Amino acid sequence: MAFPPDTSKSTKLERYNTYIRKVNTTKVIAASSKLLFRLTLLFALILIFFFTFHYPPTTTTSTTTTSNHRVLTSSNFFSSAFYGSGPSWEKEVRRSSTPRRPNGFSVLVTGAGGFVGTHCSLALKKRGDGVLGLDNFNSYYDPSLKRARQNMLKQHEIFVVEGDINDSELLIKLFDIVPFSHVLHLAAQAGVRYAMQNPQSYISSNIAGFVNLLETAKKADPQPSIVWASSSSVYGLNTDNPFSESDRTDKPASLYAATKKAGEEIAHTYNHIYGLSITGLRFFTVYGPWGRPDMAYFFFTKDILQGKTINVYQTHDEKEVARDFTYIDDIVKGCLGALDTAEKSTGKGGRKRGPAQLRVYNLGNTSPVSVGKLVSILEGLLNVKAKKHVIKMPRNGDVPFTHANVSLAYKDFGYKPTTDLSTGLRKFVKWYVSYYGITPKVKKVLTDAN
Repeated sequence: MAFPPDTSKSTKLERYNTYIRKVNTTKVIAASSKLLFRLTLLFALILIFFFTFHYPPTTTTSTTTTSNHRVLTSSNFFSSAFYGSGPSWEKEVRRSSTPRRPNGFSVLVTGAGGFVGTHCSLALKKRGDGVLGLDNFNSYYDPSLKRARQNMLKQHEIFVVEGDINDSELLIKLFDIVPFSHVLHLAAQAGVRYAMQNPQSYISSNIAGFVNLLETAKKADPQPSIVWASSSSVYGLNTDNPFSESDRTDKPASLYAATKKAGEEIAHTYNHIYGLSITGLRFFTVYGPWGRPDMAYFFFTKDILQGKTINVYQTHDEKEVARDFTYIDDIVKGCLGALDTAEKSTGKGGRKRGPAQLRVYNLGNTSPVSVGKLVSILEGLLNVKAKKHVIKMPRNGDVPFTHANVSLAYKDFGYKPTTDLSTGLRKFVKWYVSYYGITPKVKKVLTDAN
């Protein structure tokens, strides 16, 4: 009887080969997974380096308004929460915000890279307060001037975060890191005429941005006291002279003025509902060193030195246009006075616990000067005769005159302007020719200004 062939050996061999194949497949999958993981990690690192080099830190020696780490705004690829983080970044934020004097303030200054923001930040730091700046360095005017201001702030150990007041994540992060005692809100889209070209920028900065800041402040613990920049433009078509805080402000002559008036009403709302202590300051034509190139005194200086014709406006009834030109040092004193007398907010957890302070003040020079007189002073300082083209004022939102009554600010915090236009312009021209490296026939300006 024949026996069936013995297949046990071949079956065992087959099982062994199957096992070997499974082991090899597992090893291949594991190796592939490791390779895929390493490739993914490498790709992520490449992306990080790519965006680091494309959005570098802004506190180099030639820049102006940021800190050792740049915080990206919401319009950039990475959110502020991702890029503006880490122990070293938070350390810089805390260091800059920490006061050096007993009972000193910890102040968030928005618009710190701007004209008024830079001067106020320096003054606060000089007296021992903690100062953290915030600025988006937009291109409304020459960004290199803003960067130069930033570099000056950096030299005085003031850290300026680059970001936008519309970036909620960034604001929340900053308030989580620092219990600010005060906010000096100077960030805004400035300029009367530019509103006709880019109206949306005024809505975004002056209304939406202000609301976003107030929304963050109302939830903060503690709630900060807020001092913010309104504008003399809110007086609009007002004919009372001088302008007083009790005058009507319901006839704005420009979109810029309308957004600042809206800001005052919004401030009233957040004060009433959430107990935020809020002080609005109506600035009157601020000028001086490190000023804004879009202002008449600034571009008049530039054009006179370059031999260009300047337009000098007069009203439609052939009267001279006049402004209450206010020197930057006087404005800074007013801002610090408002901060020093600001009462604490009364809200907690987004709820009002009691009545809170709400104030509005004029900060001006109280001495209107015609634009023709301004040009005459510049001619004397620059030792150059201006080529003037006298024309009627266009209907672009400008008003024929401004004149501040500052008695309320004097009464409440001793505000008293001390710089006349001739003295202030002398200091401005000295800075201008030095900053831009100009060597004109400037009469005594380099030796007489101090």
